[in-house]
Amino acid sequence: MIAGNKNLTIGLVLLLLLLGTGWLNRSVEKNVDYRPNPHSPDYFLKHFTITTMGLQGSPDKRLSARAMIHFPDDDTTELDNPIVTIHEEDRQPWKVHAETGWVSGDKELLFLQGKVNIERPDAPGLRPFHIVTSDLRIQPGNNYAETDAVAHIQSRDDWVDSTGLQIWFAKPIRVKLLANVRGFYENR
Repeated sequence: MIAGNKNLTIGLVLLLLLLGTGWLNRSVEKNVDYRPNPHSPDYFLKHFTITTMGLQGSPDKRLSARAMIHFPDDDTTELDNPIVTIHEEDRQPWKVHAETGWVSGDKELLFLQGKVNIERPDAPGLRPFHIVTSDLRIQPGNNYAETDAVAHIQSRDDWVDSTGLQIWFAKPIRVKLLANVRGFYENR
């Protein structure tokens, strides 16, 4: 009988441990309701180049970057070290370099963030052009860009500083300086 009581006691202790473990597991277990971040990327590219062609079949614009991340919820795209090349028929292309960038869902706006360099090399009859600014908004369909930030424009020894600028890359090329303009021009 002592052995029977011993087995019964061990059985009850094991049953209590089993029930206690189950209760403890349920009380500690949290009801996890997993909801993915709605602004999660669906794909990415590394070291890519996209070229759009003009009506005559020649390159019109080119976008390349070290990395691109696309977000399906708003169809936006983030870029790392983007380079935008804007071609002209009979002139050297404009190249725009930035630290980071963002493309709107409708692809009508490209926002280049951080330090931005805009360059066009010299060519017969054209002076070289170099602009350093930041936070540049580009409307690719209109060949237009603007910023509210400080901009420094250099062409050979001539320079202009401005707060804010607008630039039209297509013919006729125009640059509009918005405020606090000062510069140096040497007539040769």
